[in-house]
Amino acid sequence: MKIAFHGAARTVTGSKHIVTLSNGKKILLDCGMFQGMGKDTDRLNRHFGFRPEEIDVMVLSHAHIDHSGLIPKLVNEGFTGKIFCTHGTKELVTILLEDSAQIQEDDIRYVNKRRKLRQEPFLKPLYTVENAQAAANSFVDVDYGTWTTLMEGVDLQFTDAGHIIGSACVTLRIKENGKDRVLTFSGDLGRYRDAILRSPAAFPQADYIVMESTYGNSLHDLHRSTPDMFLEWIEKICLKKKGKLIIPAFSVGRTQEILYTLNQLELENRLPPIPYYVDSPLSMHATEIVKKYPNYFNKTVKRVLETDKDPFAFSGLKYIKTVEESKQLNFTDGPMVIISASGMADAGRVKHHISNNLEHSRNGILFTGYCEPNSLGGRLLAGQTEVGIYGVQHEVHASVGVIRSMSAHGDYDDMSQWLSCQDPKQVKRLFLVHGEYDVQQDFKERLVKKGFLDVEIPEQHYEVGLG
Repeated sequence: MKIAFHGAARTVTGSKHIVTLSNGKKILLDCGMFQGMGKDTDRLNRHFGFRPEEIDVMVLSHAHIDHSGLIPKLVNEGFTGKIFCTHGTKELVTILLEDSAQIQEDDIRYVNKRRKLRQEPFLKPLYTVENAQAAANSFVDVDYGTWTTLMEGVDLQFTDAGHIIGSACVTLRIKENGKDRVLTFSGDLGRYRDAILRSPAAFPQADYIVMESTYGNSLHDLHRSTPDMFLEWIEKICLKKKGKLIIPAFSVGRTQEILYTLNQLELENRLPPIPYYVDSPLSMHATEIVKKYPNYFNKTVKRVLETDKDPFAFSGLKYIKTVEESKQLNFTDGPMVIISASGMADAGRVKHHISNNLEHSRNGILFTGYCEPNSLGGRLLAGQTEVGIYGVQHEVHASVGVIRSMSAHGDYDDMSQWLSCQDPKQVKRLFLVHGEYDVQQDFKERLVKKGFLDVEIPEQHYEVGLG
């Protein structure tokens, strides 16, 4: 048995890992899109590093695009197997992939207009809406906590990862050559004090672990409450400066947590009476799906539901559906909050909102989670005084900030707690993925001290035998 790492290797996006059995059968864990990698992003997404038609079956940990975003391309280029995931993931990934395809088609039209003026050849999107719809037929949804046969000698079990609705840790029970071995892939791990979701669940003792490490050297800020920090920004930008507060947020997970936080402020009679816009049709659809899975919520949210039928709605909230409505926000004065995708501000409507409001000191851009260093969000958070957006340079005069306590990724305490159900002496190898290399090196030191003696940080396209 071998494992190869074709994405999220010493970087945070593009999750793709292949388990190859001794009989040649191949299992793909995730098929994510690289995001926020600057000029390298398109090149990395156009070349898998493996042949799609050689993959026999795929397992998807959760719906986020950096884990699912290249599935339509995979299917379009020859993959014909099944894709196993949880019920929540199947619902969410269907709308996410269609939205991703639509964004690509829209962006490529814009890019090709500029390429036509420069007499350069046109580009094609990675895949189309039609490709995304065709890929939806490949998904097979299964329950948490049950063993499902993927192929002869390989069984799958999902355990709750607590990251977004439907997110799962993947455990494969593999029998070959008279040996029984267990491999667990963490996917993205959530937090044990998440505002909305249940905590990550314990998983079976593993021989091999592939583990995310996004915040492997960080602790999230728990000293100040998230509602208080939001209120501080709303008062600073919207009430005092009469400006626009733009909040880039992933449509699945982060947007719902922001809405829940603002609803909490209203329940406490502290929410300022200004307009609050969610400028993302995808976020609206995703929020409706999230509401269908109250059994995934934690005890606190379930108590709120006893008195508040919709913990994601409040006074002044409006969803923006059309492009025309979105554009109109740029010509509307007065204080307002605009929540829009994507979270790293590298695509989608939020990128247009930032380009139209970045040069005015009365406005604010508030990030709520991790941004790749080369993404627009990463460059703004790094303090760059001038950034390029759609080929135009913009001076940065708006206030830029981040609320890190909202991250849907666990910090090193959360990740250590997830591992606490394991006997380190029985774990033969632990691979760190989905993290920046310097962060992974720090986390590796922590894990070695906890008794995990063989911890590796694979490079892109690295393949290794598992005994």
